[in-house]
Amino acid sequence: MSQEREYGAGQIQVLEGLEAVRKRPAMYIGSTDTRGLHHLVYEVVDNSIDEALAGHCEEITVTIREDGGVSVADDGRGIPVDTHAEYDRPALEVIMTVLHAGGKFDNKSYQVSGGLHGVGVSVVNALSERLETEVSRDGGVFSHTFAGGAPQGEMERVGDLEGEETGTEITFWPDSDIFETTDFSFSTLSNRLRELAFLNSGVAITLRDERAEDDRDGSHDGEKVEETYRYDGGIREFVEYLNETRSAMHDDVIYFEDSGEGIEVEVAMQATQELQGSIHAFANNINTREGGTHLTGFKTALTRVVNDYAGENDLLSDLDENLRGEDIREGLTAVISIKHPDPQFEGQTKTKLGNSDVRGIVESTIHEGLGTYFEEHPDTAQAIVMKAVEAAKARKAAKKAEELTRRKSALDSTSLPGKLADCQTKDPEEAELFIAEGDSAGGSAKQARDPEFQAVLPIRGKVLNVEKHRLDRILENDQIRNMITAIGAGIGDEFDVSDVRYKKIIMATDADVDGAHIRTLLLTFFYRHMRPLLEGGYVYATQPPLYRIRYRGETYDAMTDAERDEIVEEKCNGNPTRVQRFKGLGEMNPEQLWETTMNPENRILKRITVEDAAAADKMFSVLMGDAVGPRKQFIKDHAPEAEWIDI
Repeated sequence: MSQEREYGAGQIQVLEGLEAVRKRPAMYIGSTDTRGLHHLVYEVVDNSIDEALAGHCEEITVTIREDGGVSVADDGRGIPVDTHAEYDRPALEVIMTVLHAGGKFDNKSYQVSGGLHGVGVSVVNALSERLETEVSRDGGVFSHTFAGGAPQGEMERVGDLEGEETGTEITFWPDSDIFETTDFSFSTLSNRLRELAFLNSGVAITLRDERAEDDRDGSHDGEKVEETYRYDGGIREFVEYLNETRSAMHDDVIYFEDSGEGIEVEVAMQATQELQGSIHAFANNINTREGGTHLTGFKTALTRVVNDYAGENDLLSDLDENLRGEDIREGLTAVISIKHPDPQFEGQTKTKLGNSDVRGIVESTIHEGLGTYFEEHPDTAQAIVMKAVEAAKARKAAKKAEELTRRKSALDSTSLPGKLADCQTKDPEEAELFIAEGDSAGGSAKQARDPEFQAVLPIRGKVLNVEKHRLDRILENDQIRNMITAIGAGIGDEFDVSDVRYKKIIMATDADVDGAHIRTLLLTFFYRHMRPLLEGGYVYATQPPLYRIRYRGETYDAMTDAERDEIVEEKCNGNPTRVQRFKGLGEMNPEQLWETTMNPENRILKRITVEDAAAADKMFSVLMGDAVGPRKQFIKDHAPEAEWIDI
């Protein structure tokens, strides 16, 4: 019998100051992987943006330093440096070392703000091995340094100002003992900073990369080490940017703005000929990926206005029913941005807005603005309605196809696809589904797998490009129907991630151009019709080796030509016994496939996530849409890198 553990007052720990942040960092920044790493930058930049929202900042500069740190500088008012009465310390030190300390709680210093918890910059300080601040205000330049969240000495006045310039510069070096990686990605930061510039018209945000070319992440070429984002057109230019690879149905971007009770609402939209919509909602610059009251208000009003116009002009005679919201939103690109003095977000991650007062003002803004626009632009209004009617017809056809599929499944002895070799476990947490390219690789994978927890579904040939087809056409495709049935959670609006049969869905494709194409087709399908799989981190890609090198009884695997050459030179003294190149998974025998690609102890899997919905949306349009020019340019820009693109 195990000894009962003592539990009393002596077992209650009290973590002082920032110790709690260092103990449980994921509670404050979500994770300690690359996502959490970049979140540190966003927390600091958000403070500068809040200064811009208050009308005191016009320029922000973010620099990835050669020594691995990041600095964020702005021309705002500067963090206060006078003594805080309660703590008897400079306000700068209090803000850096005390959770929930900031100027965003009384609605006096900041009318609106994104960083509402007051934990942002103090968390960055806690999770950095070193952080330096330099503040210009009150006629002087003040400096303070911290290590692991703790002050190093006292704040010092290190210079005098001749003019009235003000600003703050914060430089930090993430703690490598806390983060899985401390390498910052230029492209990841670029996506977020560009987005902030769109959402805050007139603010110039510059991103610099001072690292040596060999230390960069390959997301920009050797000379392109600085970009500046400034968009005086605000979210109108955001919509134009998102639609660069799409065919717009009208030249102008429809734009409305309104305000009331301290709430500011901006909406920009443009209908396109494409089948996929792209709608993004923000609250105080925060991307509310799960929506909320502002998005609900937008969708409700949009559906009502379009149906009212269609009914008044007798445009629904072929349909015998009103249009649904999903019909109207087909191919629509829209950005909804609200600024609220007291936003209520659901959860620490701030991905869903809960303020009930927002829905009404957004609805009234859309109802009045779009109704007037339709009256003034009848040709555009009619084109939008007729496209929605076609979408409704396709939706009804897809519904019949789904019902037919369900009826057929009910009559089958088993509802799972015949080519699926299922696993024995019924626990989704343990189960893995390998989607294998081709019958040959699928056959090897079925022999190589561990049947206890690994399932294999072969797919033959190229999967249908769902970017160019509506759901009714998609459901006619056998390969896609097999994946839908195997995953077991439905599709589209009816997709329920809690019903998935496997928590690891692994794309097992060859490491060549065809394999990359099939991965992109699969990812397009998951992103457009099963997005919660990507958001939940359930989708992976295998990274099989390109080479197997043997030397004196030892075996080495290489992922690239450069790695092969290094192994041959350093491990084999330049004289390997054998160098075998794997052209595809189907050429591996079951033992090799298990050892290199399927064995959890040896394999390398790449998890596919959606870091930035707007950037991902545009990328899928570039890669899989109808516009040829942007795709050619993308290939031209990225072909020399010969690396995977993280979506």
